Parts: sequence; C-alpha cells; structure tokens
Amino acid sequence: MAHLLGGESLHLEFPTRVVFDAVSLGLDEGDRIGIVGRNGDGKSSLLAMLSGRLEPDAGRVTVRGGVTMGVLDQADVLDDDDTVGHAVVGEVPEHEWAGSARIRDVIAGLVTDLPWDAPLGTLSGGQRRRVALARLLVGDWDVLALDEPTNHLDVEAIAWLAAHLKTRWSKNAGALLVVTHDRWFLDEVCTTTWEVHDRIVEPFEGGYAAYILQRVERDRQAAVIEQRRQNLARKELAWLRRGAPARTSKPKFRIDAANELIEDVPEIRDKVSLQSLAVSRLGKDVVDLLDAGVAYDGREILRDVEWRIAPGERTGILGVNGAGKSTLLGLVAGTVEPTSGRVKRGKTVKVATLTQRMDELDEHLNDPVRVVISGLRTSYTIGAGSKATELTPGQLLERMGFSSAQLSTPVKDLSGGQQRRLQLLLILLDQPNVLILDEPTNDLDTDMLAAIEDLLDSWAGTLLVVSHDRYFLERVTDQQYAVLGGHLRHLPGGIDEYLRLRDRERSSGTTSKGDASASAPAASAAPALAGAERRAAEKELTAAERRIEKLTAQADAARTALADHDQSDYAGLGEKMKQIGELDAEIAALEERWFVLTEQLG
Repeated sequence: MAHLLGGESLHLEFPTRVVFDAVSLGLDEGDRIGIVGRNGDGKSSLLAMLSGRLEPDAGRVTVRGGVTMGVLDQADVLDDDDTVGHAVVGEVPEHEWAGSARIRDVIAGLVTDLPWDAPLGTLSGGQRRRVALARLLVGDWDVLALDEPTNHLDVEAIAWLAAHLKTRWSKNAGALLVVTHDRWFLDEVCTTTWEVHDRIVEPFEGGYAAYILQRVERDRQAAVIEQRRQNLARKELAWLRRGAPARTSKPKFRIDAANELIEDVPEIRDKVSLQSLAVSRLGKDVVDLLDAGVAYDGREILRDVEWRIAPGERTGILGVNGAGKSTLLGLVAGTVEPTSGRVKRGKTVKVATLTQRMDELDEHLNDPVRVVISGLRTSYTIGAGSKATELTPGQLLERMGFSSAQLSTPVKDLSGGQQRRLQLLLILLDQPNVLILDEPTNDLDTDMLAAIEDLLDSWAGTLLVVSHDRYFLERVTDQQYAVLGGHLRHLPGGIDEYLRLRDRERSSGTTSKGDASASAPAASAAPALAGAERRAAEKELTAAERRIEKLTAQADAARTALADHDQSDYAGLGEKMKQIGELDAEIAALEERWFVLTEQLG
C-alpha cells in the first residue's frame, strides 16, 4: 500500500512536561486507525501534529504530494449566522450536490431532519456537531482526521457514522485517523489501534477488543504495569471474550497465552449476591410506574407507561433527544409528577442521580478534594456477602484514578473528567439504593471508563442508565428499554433492535421526538398475511399475549418470594434466581415472537 503521511522522531513538550519523545509512525492507504490513551497523554496533540496544525519541537511530519486532509476538531467553529444548508454544501448548486451519491448519503444520515435554512445559532450542541460532521464528510479527502467525532451524537448517528466510514474506505484508497473514547465505535470502524502513553505511541492490530487482548498479553510478559490496571484489563478482557465474542476481531498474533489469563477470572458481576443484597436493602418494592403519563401544555410526552422496577435491576434507556427519557427518569426520581396514572415508590427507596450539570460540586469549587470528602462517611462497602470489601474515601478516590497529589487540588482546577469522577464518588458515598446515570461517560477516557464499570459491577442496587455510549450501556446493564412515540418499550434484541425500530419509523415517516401521538413503527415491506395464515398468526399472537401475561405474573411472584427468602441461604437464593432467569428468558423469547407476528399482521 502507498504511504500517505508519516512522522519522524517527533518531539513535543510543554512548559511543564514532555508529551512525545522521538516518536516515528506512518499512515498508509486503507488504514483506519483509532487513537486511545488517558486524558492528557497527547492524543489530540498527536492528531494536530500529523494534520499540520501543530509544529513539533523536533522531528518532522512528511506528507505525500497531492494528499488532502480533512480535520474535525472538538471545538465548535461554526458561524451562528450561517444556515444548515450553506454550512454543509457551501455555494455548490443544488443540481451538483444532489447528483453525488456520497453527499446525498451524508445529508440523509446526519442532517435530513434539520431545516435546511435554519440558522446554526438556533441549533442544539448535538445538531451543530452533526452539521460540522456533514460539512467535513461531503468533501473528497484522502485522509480524514477526526477528534472525538461521536461527542454529542446519539446512538443512531454513531451507528450511521461507523457504517459510512467503513463503506467509504472499502471503496477508495484513503485513510482515517480517529481519536475517540467510544469503544464500540473503535471496534466497529478501526483496523489498527495506537495507544498514546508515557511519551510514546504503541501500535496494536485490530479494534478495541483486539487491542485489549494484546495489551493484557503485553502486560503479562513485560510485568511493568501496575497491578490494579492489569487486573482491570483482565476483567474487561474476560467480558469481551465471553460476553461479546463477535466483537473480537481475529488478529494475526497468537492468543493462546492471553486466553490462559482469563481461565480463572469469574463472571464480571456476582448477580445472585448483588440481587440478594439489593433485595435486603430495598425490599420487594422499588418504583412502579402504573399507567403513568406526562403532558406539558396539552402535549403528551409519555403515556400509558407500565414499568415495575425490580430490586437490583440494571436497565439502559434509549431514545432520541426530546423523546421523553429525562421525563421518564424524573418520574422514577420523584422530580416529575405524572399527569395521568400514578407512581408507587417503596418506603426504603433512596434515589440518587448523576446529572450532566455536576450540581453536587457547585458549593465545593474552591475546596481541595480531601476537604470535600472529609465530611462524608469514613468507609464505603463494595461487593456482597463474603466478597464485601470496605474502602476508605481515599482508597475509592485512588481506585477512580486520583493521585495523592490531587487530593490537595481545588475542585475548580480539576479536569472535566476528574470532576465527573468526584461527582460520582460523592453520590456513591451517600449510599443510595437506586442510582440514575445521565450520560455518565462524558469527559472520561477508556481506562477510566473501565474503572467505573468495575466499580459499578460491585454496586448492589437498582441501576438506570441513559447514555449514547453503546459499549458502556451494554457493559453495565442487563436489559434495555426505549422511549418510542411516548411509550416505554422493552427491547429483547437490545440496541440492534432499537436501531431497527428507528429505521422503520424513519422509512414510514413517523417520529418519536417528543410526540406521543406518533404511530407505531411501520411493518416490514413484506405483504401482510391473508386467509388461513392470517387466522393462524392471530391465534398464535393471542396465545403469546396470554402466555406473556401469565409468565410475568409468575416472575413477579418469584421476585416476591426472593425478597421473603432467608438471605443467608445462598443455595436457595441461587435456585430462585435461576428460576427468575428462566422465566425472564422465556418472556423475552415470546416478546420477540410477538414482535414478528405483529409485523406480519401489519
């Protein structure tokens, strides 16, 4: 493959530290490279040097003659007075850009729901990010350099972007450089991973899963990485290899030694112990939304929501911006009152919400970190039963990536990621038993995301998560729901099912955005059943609905029995949890069949 650009003996330093020292690397045609590393280690600086926007202090960057490069910065540089259409296609006449399949695909994928003449100053942060991406992607570049392209994008837009980039580079000889903390995106798009650490850039073959596999093997052989970080990587590898084997690409290196590392690694969560502890802390009643609805100014946001949240439930919530996710969480937290139906809350429920605003830190901005935590409880329990561990707030801070020196740092001088971690720590130390996380992955690098996931693995309570980070959502939750057309819908097929439903909505011309009156997702293009086949399907659908209702009642009864069971009888608890799991699996299978039948019946 032809060489496009490269760096030779790159050296970069700032007044307080050296960022890179004698780094050499290259980019060839067809490369799709993901750049990962801890915040502050130089990922964006590396991208800036390679794109010519930052001069190295020593060494040089060489670019093959005629090579063009398009760059997406993290910063929003759009002009508020510009319009969506002009920002995307400029002065190009409509008949010209409309004749380009690539430009039509970009517009359909990113800005088709935005008014073409809308001033950019009237758009949200996520909408402006899509316009910036569209403006870049309509161009014909040899190399694309993207710095956190998934920031402010929802699950659908991220999935579209991944598919577009893969298709684009399967058809031409260009190359891609992308800095991102989105691990699903790395796995989906990238064929090579560069890890930036300790003044060097270390290459790994494959996407995120393959990178983790190689890193664990590297750490085992070299034995130079601290034990805590190595154990986290081993645990994450165990999940990647066992829980999501389809994600792990087939790298060309030997994996036998690395696989031996996870033979004795237990499941990431001890679900029986955590569920029994959650039941003992919460009782059998958590929060029940009973035919609940919310309307503002006569417009329905949510309607007919029936959701009985169980002790220890770990649920991810999906939906487009404005669909009603925040309103739904407000009903659970008690900050929003239903305008129809009712909300029943257990007597022992203590809800805490990790918001995007970091309100918990406002009164502590001038205080050092150690002062902020000194007035809180002296210990924090993680895990359950015989595996329970007591940690001091300082130990918990260390586990979340704070150094001893940072304990004396005022909160206002912490980075965004550090403030985010401190915010989560303050909430956990308050010992809630229902935890709501609203976009918790903002400003966090991949290593710190793994550390927080590890902490949540041992947290006993009910967990509700709203996030556009697909990897995080699938990693910390056991089931997903979607807010569609004002209704709450279970997703037995997870995020893939959600994306299929949204695709049907778009193709049928309906919408979920803040409109409870939108019709249900359209049926598939296949013709509806008729005659004897239709009658048989209707009969099966009715039987499935009755069976789902019966099994749901049995599962509720089993959960009640679990709450009343002797909490010291782990064998009995395990048997009851197995029974509940089998009932839930049968319900999920029937719901999937119900979904297929409703599509066939139109």
